[in-house]
Amino acid sequence: METISSATGLRARLRGEPAVAFVPTMGNLHAGHLDLVRIARQRGTCVVVSIFVNPLQFGANEDFGKYPRTLQEDCGKLEGLADVVFAPPESELYPQPQQVTVVPPLENDLCGAFRPGHFRGVATVVLKLLNIVQPQVAVFGKKDYQQLYVVRRMAAQLNLPVEIAGGETARAPDGLALSSRNQYLSAAERTEAAYLYQTLAGMRQTLREGATDYPALEQRAAQALGARGWQVDYVAVRNQADLAQPESGERNLVVLAAARLGQTRLIDNLEVCI
Repeated sequence: METISSATGLRARLRGEPAVAFVPTMGNLHAGHLDLVRIARQRGTCVVVSIFVNPLQFGANEDFGKYPRTLQEDCGKLEGLADVVFAPPESELYPQPQQVTVVPPLENDLCGAFRPGHFRGVATVVLKLLNIVQPQVAVFGKKDYQQLYVVRRMAAQLNLPVEIAGGETARAPDGLALSSRNQYLSAAERTEAAYLYQTLAGMRQTLREGATDYPALEQRAAQALGARGWQVDYVAVRNQADLAQPESGERNLVVLAAARLGQTRLIDNLEVCI
């Protein structure tokens, strides 16, 4: 496995590769990331994993400064799974002060409503990385459901010659979605954190039983979380296809939530097929 820090060096390494599969990450890899790399291995002859903590997707009061940077440990986890690690410095991706120009769909909805500019930063860095790597397929996790939708729409709108594949959410035994930010949780918060998944699982069951009053279902779930001390950004029922608010009788839904437990913001979602 090679570690490359420059776009020029990466392009030279990938020249002639018949099928590149790509997994973009911000590092601090956990089992969920490695599952995505395994999917990439099934889809390509050369697997590239990028590790870059993207400043554009962090707000002024978010955790960019303390986000874990564990490149050496990450490379150890990727041995035998990836062929190339692309770990550029910030100056490589943003050689001049970056003017964000990629305006994604839904940038001010769901997580976008609470993280202004976040999805512009995500779309910008993903477009840069796809231009550098030029993979045939790129794999993103479904845990960041809105991000996956934004990237898919961007690729379609810009006619990018890449398939955007989604990998299922990896979970702890109690249901908590794996995330690099879970390590911010105290022991008591970590125990409570599983309630977010339990809330969404309960909503999924209620929808499967025929519930169609989506606002009432959202409100009850948000109130239940709030009563346990969560600071709720949103709980939402949306269409899987476009994340629009569903009409009664829609059959392919997704329930999504974002809420803070202490100082840690957690997100999760579950698809619902009725």
